[in-house]
Amino acid sequence: MRRVWGWRLKGLTGVGLGWRRQLAHFIDTAEGIGFVEVLAEHLDARGPLPVPLVRLQERGVPVVLHGVSLGLGSAEPPAPERLSRLARLAERLGAVGVSEHLAFVRAGGVESGHLLPVSRSEAALEILAENVRLAEAALPVPLALENVASLFEWPAPAFDEAGLLTGVLERTGALVLLDVANLHANALNLGTDTRAVLEAVPRERLAYVHVAGGVRRGALYHDTHAHPVPEGPLVLLEALVARVGAVPALLERDDHFPAPEELTGELEAMREALARGQARRAGA
Repeated sequence: MRRVWGWRLKGLTGVGLGWRRQLAHFIDTAEGIGFVEVLAEHLDARGPLPVPLVRLQERGVPVVLHGVSLGLGSAEPPAPERLSRLARLAERLGAVGVSEHLAFVRAGGVESGHLLPVSRSEAALEILAENVRLAEAALPVPLALENVASLFEWPAPAFDEAGLLTGVLERTGALVLLDVANLHANALNLGTDTRAVLEAVPRERLAYVHVAGGVRRGALYHDTHAHPVPEGPLVLLEALVARVGAVPALLERDDHFPAPEELTGELEAMREALARGQARRAGA
């Protein structure tokens, strides 16, 4: 029998921020950071943890371990050593969960270097679901799956993005990390039906939400995590909360780190979007 984790990851509430060494001081001193997310690929699985992360542990700040290279949507099972490394890091961090992407990253030993979309076919969905089940069995904490941004789609999809998400949830016990910035990017570049994706996420399977910035270059919108958050992801966050209620939401920033005042403003904009969603839900 597959294991289905309860709603939310333990302790995640309010607004969080992706932990980066460049943001460690801000996270240490800012008020209202409800939780953090730490990139697995930035940590040594056997060496000492960075001192700022130890301080967060001591303060009891909830931590999610976030991976970008497991390759759950690849054509081969996730490597046991990768799963073991994630499990060790999750235990060392005291992580409340692990999140990874619904992405294709390697085949036959060749690395794509990108988080590529999963082919939306029944065969690819079955492989994806089996890989997710293997990961769930290897990890000591719940696994949350993140939708990715893409600049292309594989030919002749059998179902849409919402269908892929629904299919993997039906076949596994995993939770969802819904990235509204990625969804916004796919809506602009590929015409993805955002409402269908929002409605495909059951309330009880939603772990938390990602928000991030991007930029238009020519005809395409790029999800960069290095630019200010536009209005689109915040609108989607508000709509999600109006449907399912309060959700933990985390801001990602990976480059061109802004002044503390700008970061504080983006976190506050997220809180305002959450509040608007709650008001809409209460009014309905």
